[in-house]
Amino acid sequence: MLESLLVALDPVVQSSVDLPQAGGRSLFAGAITSFFSTLVVGGLLVAIVPDYTERMVAAVFDEPLTSFLYGFGSLVGLLVVSVLLVLTLVGILVALPLMLAAYLVWAVGATVAFLALSDRLVGRDGSWLKPLVVAAGLNGCLALTGIGGL
Repeated sequence: MLESLLVALDPVVQSSVDLPQAGGRSLFAGAITSFFSTLVVGGLLVAIVPDYTERMVAAVFDEPLTSFLYGFGSLVGLLVVSVLLVLTLVGILVALPLMLAAYLVWAVGATVAFLALSDRLVGRDGSWLKPLVVAAGLNGCLALTGIGGL
């Protein structure tokens, strides 16, 4: 009986399946999305709240481990609260905006981290343009590797 099952499954086991990567998107599409999202979020941060951006970039340099743990802990806490709210069917109305807010906080935090790194790499010289483009490029390249990205 086992032998007949193995014979029946043989064509399935030997067939090659080409699975889409990153939720149906290619790595290149993910890299382009990461590049432009970092560019847009960073541009908005620099244009709307430049003092906050400079303060957060400095905070990432002064205390990188504390900044990472604070951000990571906040996102994990938001995820746990969101899942608990979804489980209580009534809380879905609160959980969906909370998850959107968590995504936006993640995007801002990642952009600030990439801006801090690019500011250290290329300097600012009074303008955020060069660090912003380098930050977007770093995020796009990281997403292209399949390891990460925004």
